[in-house]
Amino acid sequence: MMVEEADITTLLASARGGDRTALDQVLASLYRELHAMARRQLHGQRGGTLDTTALVHESYFKLIRNQNAQFADRAHFFAYAATAMRSVVVDYARQRLSQKRGGDQHRVTDLPEDITAGIELGEEMLHLDRALEKLAAVDRRLAQVVEMRYFAGLSETQIGELMDCSERTVRRDWQKARLFLLAELQPG
Repeated sequence: MMVEEADITTLLASARGGDRTALDQVLASLYRELHAMARRQLHGQRGGTLDTTALVHESYFKLIRNQNAQFADRAHFFAYAATAMRSVVVDYARQRLSQKRGGDQHRVTDLPEDITAGIELGEEMLHLDRALEKLAAVDRRLAQVVEMRYFAGLSETQIGELMDCSERTVRRDWQKARLFLLAELQPG
């Protein structure tokens, strides 16, 4: 069942009130977009067991398990979905590294403008996650821009629409966040 754009906010309000059927309808309606987010996040990853469908489903389980999740509107839903995907990907990276037991460890030292190649699901992801936690403590909005861009694969235009700000503001926020993260990710 495809849900009209205007009905998403109503369904999200019902889901916030504990209506699991409403949350299921939202997820079914937005599944393609969530799947596209997951595909962009995992682009270029090979040899792992985490695929786009698994990422969407694991993120869904995080959404339904969190009783305190608040989805005021579509933007909040996608921001939370990006956070849930980040959590799944970071957990997966931790699991892979614990299985490797100290294999090739290196730090990510750059955040490219073009994110189509993604970040390796290993030590790089864990370093980025720690740096992103520090950024969130300083400026939550900048951290959300990074989550939406890296973990959801959204464009500046899409992020601007979801955050109700201009593309230019998103671009500035991205640059500030990128500088902060690059400083955090430098070795030593």
